[in-house]
Amino acid sequence: MSDRRPGATAPPLPVWPLTAMFALVPLWWALGAFYLGWSVFGVVLLALLVTRGRVALPPGSAAWLVFLTLVLLSATRLDRATAYLTFGLRFGFLATALVVCVYVHTLVRDGTRWDRVLRPLGWYWLGVVALGWLAVLMPTFALTTPVEMALPHSISGERFIQALTHVRANEFNPQSRTPIYRTAAPYPYTNNWGTAYALLVPCVLAYLTSVRTGRFRVALWVSLPLSVVPAFMTLNRGMFLGLGAGLLYLGLRALVRGNARLIVSIGGLVVLVWVVSLVVPVQEMIDARVSSTDTNVDRMDLYVRTWQAVERSPLLGYGAPKSVDTTLAEEPLGTQGLIWQILYSHGIPALVLFLGWLVLVARRLAAAVSPAGHWLSTVPVIALVVIPVYAYIDPNLSVIFFAVGAGLAAVGGPVNRAPTGPSTMAQPVPLAPWRTRGVGRAAVPAPPVPPPAPQPVTGVAAVPLRMPQPPPAPATPPATVPAPSSAPVVPAPRSAPPATVPAPSAAPVVPAPRSATAPPPSIAPPSTGAEATSAVPAPRAATAPPPSAAPPATTAAEVTSAVPVPRTATTPPPAPATPAQSAGTAVPAPRAATTPPPAPATPGATAVPAPRAATTPLPTPAPTVPPASEPDRPVPDSPRQGGPA
Repeated sequence: MSDRRPGATAPPLPVWPLTAMFALVPLWWALGAFYLGWSVFGVVLLALLVTRGRVALPPGSAAWLVFLTLVLLSATRLDRATAYLTFGLRFGFLATALVVCVYVHTLVRDGTRWDRVLRPLGWYWLGVVALGWLAVLMPTFALTTPVEMALPHSISGERFIQALTHVRANEFNPQSRTPIYRTAAPYPYTNNWGTAYALLVPCVLAYLTSVRTGRFRVALWVSLPLSVVPAFMTLNRGMFLGLGAGLLYLGLRALVRGNARLIVSIGGLVVLVWVVSLVVPVQEMIDARVSSTDTNVDRMDLYVRTWQAVERSPLLGYGAPKSVDTTLAEEPLGTQGLIWQILYSHGIPALVLFLGWLVLVARRLAAAVSPAGHWLSTVPVIALVVIPVYAYIDPNLSVIFFAVGAGLAAVGGPVNRAPTGPSTMAQPVPLAPWRTRGVGRAAVPAPPVPPPAPQPVTGVAAVPLRMPQPPPAPATPPATVPAPSSAPVVPAPRSAPPATVPAPSAAPVVPAPRSATAPPPSIAPPSTGAEATSAVPAPRAATAPPPSAAPPATTAAEVTSAVPVPRTATTPPPAPATPAQSAGTAVPAPRAATTPPPAPATPGATAVPAPRAATTPLPTPAPTVPPASEPDRPVPDSPRQGGPA
């Protein structure tokens, strides 16, 4: 196909050419242009593809192009002028089929709705069934078409052209006293109608299993049982053989994969055919036809004569079928089966390429996983089964390529998945990212999930009290006790710096309520006297104001209780404890991560619980408060704690 300029957007392909081509079959048949005008639609589709630009060819297109080349070369073997007309007509069917395949394949790949793509084929089916019932209700119906009247007599008088332009509803022997009417319209021969029926049934089931709603779907459901009657009237053994082979192939695949739903669908179709066979005595009609004619003997004699002719020209054949008087059958050599037609007309290499293309697409379609893809995969299988007895170088070949093009696009694209809406294959199903799968690709672990944020504190942590809370005392100076020879080891906090809080002169120390911004209690420096007070934490309340600070005593060492300071990662280590620090009972203090250390306290205050110190001996304290370990951080003033000075 032609290339477009870089960066140009390809215009979408319309569906109306396929609709005009396949849906209006009864009209083209009544005009006599069903066969002669078929290639005109192929030219329209090709022009649209060329206008669009570069397109992706379906698998097997290269083999088909080589096949077309051999067919063109075989035209050199034609020996009469009128044969070029029939040769051009058949070559047009071969080329149009490939164009239809590429067009449908491109439509599906471009994201056109699946029901819109398959609907022209559904209309084609409805037209074939309607004309089949015309043959049942009006067996002798015939029509001289406008195309037949427009053609010169030298062309319309040809046997093949006459069969195409002068239409009949049935194929029968007008010289017989009891003719057997066999459904043919819109085709010239009943074998073509039977071939079309075997190929179209899977296409209709593909539509019904993929489209879930709509009046068109209802029409197709109604037409399925109605179509059995004209199908039985064809008395077409090859049609039953092809359908049976397709159902058997699909049933075996469903059995291997354990698809019970598909097996039930196949069983229902078989039961439907069996019920209709009870009403229509098809077996008796076939037996009567075989007993009154020598069709089997005639066919075998025709096949033998055809092979003998192929041995004389095996590479290119003879260009087209040819009538001879050496056979028992009235049909020309190279008819009554597509194998014999290709062998006689185009040679053995062309037949190998044709069969190779069917096998190739059958293998590709075997990868289908959707219900519609399963039914479409039977089309090339049916074509392979009926090829020895029926020829379909006619519009039926475009039906095969239509189904193959849609099936190949479904297998190779995102629509070959489970149902997502009104249609199984109308919308692409979103696939899981390959990073989360380990089949066929390298498994990439998912990004780590961040830990959950800590929950806010909703309760009050219980702080064990080592000594009972004394009653409030009057504001008198505390009693002094002599300092012990050695101070007990008080564990220091692991991260927060020590903070001194003056002890009250007469009242016990009550810690401030626990909050996010309240500073931790400070530790007062030792005084000259031995003051002994007991620090008991007060109950925590959110609304209690912090106590005021009192000046520390200067005559004796304080007996304080150690309360652990909260652990934070950014708080500097504590300062060493003093040797004159009095012994007391350790009570753990609340922990606050973001509280800065308070300022030094005034003398005369009672000591609050001190932080835990390390187990090493306490060094001699400095007379002043040690500087903060983080000089860049401002140290706010300590809140006032305790009672009045």
